Amino acid sequence: MNLKKFFLPALLGSATFLAAYCYPSNRNPQDKESWIIRAVLQVLKSYHYEPQLVDDQLSKTVFKEYIEKIDNGKRFLIQPEMDQLLAYQTKLDDEATNATFQFFNLSNELIEKAVLRVNNFYPKLLEKPFDLDKDDLFETNPDKLTWAKSESDLKDYWKQIFKFEIMTKVLDKQKAQDVDSTNTKKKTFVELEKEARAEVKKNYDEYFKRLSQWRRQDRFNEYINSIVVRFDPHSEYLDPKEKQDFNQSMSGVLEGIGARLQVEGELTKVAEVIPGGPAWKQKQLQANDYIIKVAQEGQEPKDIRGMRLDDAILLIKGKKGTKVILTVKKVDGSIKEIEIVRDLVILDESFAKSAILSIPNSTDNIGYIKLPKFYADFEREGGSSCAVDVAKEIEKLGKNNVKGIILDLRNNGGGSLKDVVQMSGLFIEDGPIVQVKSRDQQAYVLNDQDSRVQYNGPLVVLVNHFSASASEILAAAMQDYKRAIIVGSTSTFGKGTVQRFVDLNRTVPQNEALSGLGDIKITTQKFFRITGESTQLKGVIPDIILPDNFNYIKIGEKEFDNSLVWNKIDPVQQYDQKVYKSKDLMKIKELSKERLAKNASFQLVDENAKRIKSQRDLTNFPLSLKKYKSFVETRDASNKKFENLFKENRNIQVANMRDDVLTMANDSSKIARNEAWFESIKRDIQLEESMYIIRDMIQERVN
Repeated sequence: MNLKKFFLPALLGSATFLAAYCYPSNRNPQDKESWIIRAVLQVLKSYHYEPQLVDDQLSKTVFKEYIEKIDNGKRFLIQPEMDQLLAYQTKLDDEATNATFQFFNLSNELIEKAVLRVNNFYPKLLEKPFDLDKDDLFETNPDKLTWAKSESDLKDYWKQIFKFEIMTKVLDKQKAQDVDSTNTKKKTFVELEKEARAEVKKNYDEYFKRLSQWRRQDRFNEYINSIVVRFDPHSEYLDPKEKQDFNQSMSGVLEGIGARLQVEGELTKVAEVIPGGPAWKQKQLQANDYIIKVAQEGQEPKDIRGMRLDDAILLIKGKKGTKVILTVKKVDGSIKEIEIVRDLVILDESFAKSAILSIPNSTDNIGYIKLPKFYADFEREGGSSCAVDVAKEIEKLGKNNVKGIILDLRNNGGGSLKDVVQMSGLFIEDGPIVQVKSRDQQAYVLNDQDSRVQYNGPLVVLVNHFSASASEILAAAMQDYKRAIIVGSTSTFGKGTVQRFVDLNRTVPQNEALSGLGDIKITTQKFFRITGESTQLKGVIPDIILPDNFNYIKIGEKEFDNSLVWNKIDPVQQYDQKVYKSKDLMKIKELSKERLAKNASFQLVDENAKRIKSQRDLTNFPLSLKKYKSFVETRDASNKKFENLFKENRNIQVANMRDDVLTMANDSSKIARNEAWFESIKRDIQLEESMYIIRDMIQERVN
């Protein structure tokens, strides 16, 4: 098969050029799907930072991606149907280039029939009781499964699925009965099994009703995205309805629990927990969690697997003060119910704020700045700017003569590029901060051009696996200048790329019949440190690494198999700062290492991280109720050891500055949020260790 070179010497020059290049005169211009796929390919090769060859190899990866999207659990298609589809495994490059859809048409037809087939037989499987004594194993990782060879084998697999779900429900019901002292008449196993079976059937009745509502357009979007996402994990196609749903979901969810959600296969994934929202305050819901079920207070939970994102959001959001109970699959594979009281997101919780910290008989008067994200208001003159706000916090801390400052960028997913450059400049005289490179162009350097230094003392930048993009730029700059000690988990997120939206309607001739082609979010640039090294994939490696719950699993950019590579360009020739440098970083690292070795809490965190890794790797479960009960009891006993890991009050003392006390005066809501923030600070063992590191830096400076 001929390779299709996926490179063009110029960007999109005009809609006329695109039409002339892509569309034969005999093609029906109203064939919307053809216009979309050609426009997507053209934008990818013209704008993407690292365009790929559209060849057999890409075809294979697109094929795998798409099959996982339409049947990621291997629960519908059988091997003879897969054999029909496999015939196209190396032909999708040709079909995409020629805007033909034989494979997609066949896949759409086969998956619709396959879903209907299971829909017809699954109710009968749930008519009779399941034998929960029979010893068997259930594999939950689809990658370890083979496709069912026949309809009979498929039915056997569905029996396993149902048996596992019924077994877990029966066990939950038995446990609930055991702890309910008011229950004088406990139900028998037969009654509990029947109840569980009825609940499973009800869940799957709703599930198949949702699947029946899937349209050709939904699967076409999945097909297009299977192509787009193979270029990198942050590029994405959205049709007009999805773009509208996405925008609505952002505001809708923010008014409910305060989380950004996205679809991953048939699951709803938490992309981000919004600072200041109910979920953020409740502390249990985290990025990368999967929401499986949603229940309103006092009602049965609804299974949302396979549900459209906008429908799932309607269930999750609700009036302020009402409760929603989410059944969530955590990163370690465990299932947990999380109760959240809905509320409005308090926007000021997303803004920079500061406090003064001390540890009795150890160190005092340490400035602490929390920055949840790099926000900026580009719409209004004089709008909000995180760089301006952090400068104000530094000024307030300076008036209180703090001995050192900890800048906390944990869970900060990034934001304004302009602000991160300006903010980095608060700690150095002037100089280069970051390099930005577009495809086939020389990198350009963004400099801090303000020679003022707003803070010249010891500085720690605290990061974790979810510190991304702009957070990584600041941490990298401070590390490269040796201006601060970077402290945190094994690495930051590793997102060293920039995306922009392209409206596909602008790439084709004006034609009313072709309106609404959608948008593509596409990676167009890469960030590079002033050393020339990329922050992509590897992230920033802290100078001092602290135990963290996710230190042993792949979190961030490295968990994707389609991430852009790490690479290096020429360094900036001259950069230096004379504000502050540690005299002996190795000594400070050694002192921290000695403290960590003696700290029982950190040892427990490390032990918990290994537990999370082992539980995440476990995908095979017993289907005998007796054995599964034993497994769950062992797992729960192991988990119990870590339940109160961050709940006890520790050594940190926290105080507001006078300006902040005056701002909060007579505002009960602000006072309550401030108290909650103080409580979280007191339990923060990573922050405590950062204070000891600052103390060592202060002593080093004195000596």
